[in-house]
Amino acid sequence: MRILHTADWHLGRIFNKQYLTEDQLHILSQLENYLEQTPPDVLIIAGDIYDRSIPPEDAISLLDNFLSKVVLKLKIPIILLGGNHDGQERLSFGSRLMENAGLYVVGNISSPPVQICINDKHGPVYFYPIPYATPLSCRDLFQDEGIKTHHDGMEKLVAEVKSIHPENERSVLIGHAFVAGGEESDSERILGVGGATVVSPNLFFGFDYVALGHLHRPQKVGDDHIRYSGSLLKYSFSETEHQKGMTLVELNDGGFASQNLVSFTPLRDVRKIEGAFLQLLEDGQNCPSDDYLQITLLDKGAILDPLPRLREFYPNVLEVRRKVLDNPKQRCSENGYSDFKSRSVDELFADFFAQVTDEELSEEQIQVFTKVVNDDKTFAEGNG
Repeated sequence: MRILHTADWHLGRIFNKQYLTEDQLHILSQLENYLEQTPPDVLIIAGDIYDRSIPPEDAISLLDNFLSKVVLKLKIPIILLGGNHDGQERLSFGSRLMENAGLYVVGNISSPPVQICINDKHGPVYFYPIPYATPLSCRDLFQDEGIKTHHDGMEKLVAEVKSIHPENERSVLIGHAFVAGGEESDSERILGVGGATVVSPNLFFGFDYVALGHLHRPQKVGDDHIRYSGSLLKYSFSETEHQKGMTLVELNDGGFASQNLVSFTPLRDVRKIEGAFLQLLEDGQNCPSDDYLQITLLDKGAILDPLPRLREFYPNVLEVRRKVLDNPKQRCSENGYSDFKSRSVDELFADFFAQVTDEELSEEQIQVFTKVVNDDKTFAEGNG
């Protein structure tokens, strides 16, 4: 059986005030072509279909068009579950009506768990979608006050799945959770505080494949058959080195056989570049870029309003930063932020100057600044 595993589409996403609808449509069009040319036996979308619980109209239309073509025209079954970004009750609307067409939408956890059987030439494969679940929702479902953490809740849900699974048959678990050992990025929403959000990969022992959503880097967690497919696109500058795609999984008669990353080409890449302001303008004039960029300027002096000038050649600059070198004289509190309330005006200005110019104030500059401040105080007192 060939299974295409994807997750974390975040349709309706806004990246630094930039709507990504066009970029998402571009990738989904490539996915449609791939499904038409090399159709898998089932497509899994493991949560965070939308970026927020009430998605914009464009995002709903994007998903509706995709599902209609894949399910009704290409006849490829889709299993789709709710993630922590989705409005899970809204996502579930009409799900029982859509099952007959081959679209299985599971928005909320349930007891007994949802069991979906899809056959290949070797016989049945049982799929068990477990949407994102909080400890509170698991406590309510099972009436068990002992469920305190995400791990506790997942342990209970997985135990129920194993209790109904036919012996010696192949199984695929689909989940949306933060599994211990996974690598995070800046674009994921925090599920809670501390270790209470983490689920152990040991819970998934015995399944032939575990298709996970939530973390945006494609990766395995523990064994090779427990995997995050990663997000549809790069959704933060912490993901510039990620290789985005979808995971093609093959099961044989004995279970998990192989996995491969299927890559697509984004409409625009997400990159970080740095350099001197004038050099970046020259480079952009010779080779303009439409990518989403974070630009770090290495200039020491002040630059007047650089963003509009950079956007002449880099129209999708989303961030402009200044390079700040480590300053050993900068006093910081334990949390890493400058303890500005306890510092003098002279010290604060010295830090500001160092951050802007990457140089420390000279003695002459200190004397000039002190004179200006003192003259200003004298003037203020004389007019008080």
